[in-house]
Amino acid sequence: MITIALSKGRIFQETLPLLEAAGIIPREDPEKSRKLIIATNRPDVRLIIIRATDVPTYVQYGAADLGVAGRDVLIEHGGEGMYQPLDLNIARCKMMVAAHPAFDYQQAVRQGARLRVATKYLKTAREYFAAKGVHVDLIKLYGSMELAPLVKLADVIVDLVSSGNTLKANGLVAVADIMDISSRLVVNQASLKLKRAEIQPMLDSFASAVAAG
Repeated sequence: MITIALSKGRIFQETLPLLEAAGIIPREDPEKSRKLIIATNRPDVRLIIIRATDVPTYVQYGAADLGVAGRDVLIEHGGEGMYQPLDLNIARCKMMVAAHPAFDYQQAVRQGARLRVATKYLKTAREYFAAKGVHVDLIKLYGSMELAPLVKLADVIVDLVSSGNTLKANGLVAVADIMDISSRLVVNQASLKLKRAEIQPMLDSFASAVAAG
């Protein structure tokens, strides 16, 4: 049995064409089903539906053979125990620093101010600001990041930005671009060795589908 870990929403929907290219079709839509294990047209392949942030953990420990996870999640996790053979070029967005327009971010950085940064991406934020020589106090939040500058909890936020509409709706502006984000295929190291005959054709199909784009 090959187990593939996916998360609901955008990643699942954008992974569907890649699965189909590998001859894998889910029997149910996870958005409509409460099941966490979803059968496919192939008796030897199943999907498990979990939180996006948990995908690397399931793959690392072998509970899933393969998974699809965003670069943001993989950086925070560290990527131990798994290969990342393929950038799937799906669920694309940017990791950015954003602030209220009244806060002069560039001047604060030039003057060496200590910034309060709200984010759930602590490792990414820590490494980014350290590389720039900016001293920061990191404030861990799990959601509603845009609220932090508005109520003076933080000077800036570090978060994913797709369309930019959420920032705009809350009166924030992007002030720095950290990195491009997309979702990647991850594979358990032991699984690739023990189940290579089953997994390698999937990897080849995914790669061909991405290349065909």
